[in-house]
Amino acid sequence: MLDQSGPLNSLGFAKAPADTRVVVAMSGGVDSSVVAAELKAQGYDVVGVTLQLYDHGAALAKKGACCAGIDIHDARRVAEEMGFPHYVLDYENVFKDAVIDEFADSYLGGATPVPCIRCNERVKFKDLLETAKDLEADCMATGHYIQRKMGDAGPELHSAADANRDQSYFLFSTTPAQLDYLRFPLGHLPSKDDTRALAAKYGLSVADKPDSQDICFVPNGDYAAVIRKLRPEAAAPGDIVDVEGRLLARHDGVVNYTIGQRRGLGIGGLADPLYVVKLDADARQVIVGPKEMLATRTVPVREVNWLGDAPFASRDEWQVAVKVRSTRPPTDAVIRPISETEATVELVAAEAGVSPGQACVFYDRDSSRIYGGGWIHKG
Repeated sequence: MLDQSGPLNSLGFAKAPADTRVVVAMSGGVDSSVVAAELKAQGYDVVGVTLQLYDHGAALAKKGACCAGIDIHDARRVAEEMGFPHYVLDYENVFKDAVIDEFADSYLGGATPVPCIRCNERVKFKDLLETAKDLEADCMATGHYIQRKMGDAGPELHSAADANRDQSYFLFSTTPAQLDYLRFPLGHLPSKDDTRALAAKYGLSVADKPDSQDICFVPNGDYAAVIRKLRPEAAAPGDIVDVEGRLLARHDGVVNYTIGQRRGLGIGGLADPLYVVKLDADARQVIVGPKEMLATRTVPVREVNWLGDAPFASRDEWQVAVKVRSTRPPTDAVIRPISETEATVELVAAEAGVSPGQACVFYDRDSSRIYGGGWIHKG
């Protein structure tokens, strides 16, 4: 427990910043660099840590994603500029086992995975957080755009002040224990322009560095190329069939298709457009159907991480808003718990493209609070 006898510093500890050690997870981008610089300027005992997550040599020439060789260099340079220690940890094997392999397997299983969530859950907020504790840090800070606020029952997770930068969808699996230890100093900023202004204020070499766009191990957003390399069998040709099983065309690998896809199917001359409604990797089939087959109101979820004050299964239902994709706005829904980690989510209005492998994140209807979420599965 914290000693609450004195006034709290900006990180919530009753001691001087100089006596408060904070590990900053540094990706080499402007966000985490600003967090480190700002905390150092406030007098905190800052330690920067960067994870090397995949092959350094292959990554050196790659831009537009975090954790590549150039990003490690940038993080180290910021630490030198601001005068705090910086460590690079080789997490290549952990990252492959915990993130990349599951990404490939779930994609081939007809799911649409979100590896950034798994990386936060299994690498950054698990192993890196333990490393921060080993370094005797009081807390760990990241450059994520999300807010941690103190509530009556302890720390709460809230959406970022800037809805355009909000990363709550990717952080729903943050546990209460992790939330107790984590800090998100950028979550309250009105816009990314404010972050870049701080970078300029501290003269950081990354002040004008572009934001990363891709998943870090998927160059140029080409999922198919990565999966063909990891699972060559995914490129095996097969059939495009309708929901009755009738052969419509041939394909050159299920890896090249995603649920909800309409273009590039090679099926012409039909009165109504067809969409990919299912992928069957074992049978090497791409199943297509009308758009209405993509719409659903019932979403089965598992691996639920609940951040509410009362136990998840203590009620028959919870009235919330949910996001079933990172790019969608929250929509009203009812969660019906089956156990502490499983539930059925019923959407008030049907949504298209609800895909296994995506997250379903729970939001308070009347505030910025996030109640966690779960992983969508086939049910």
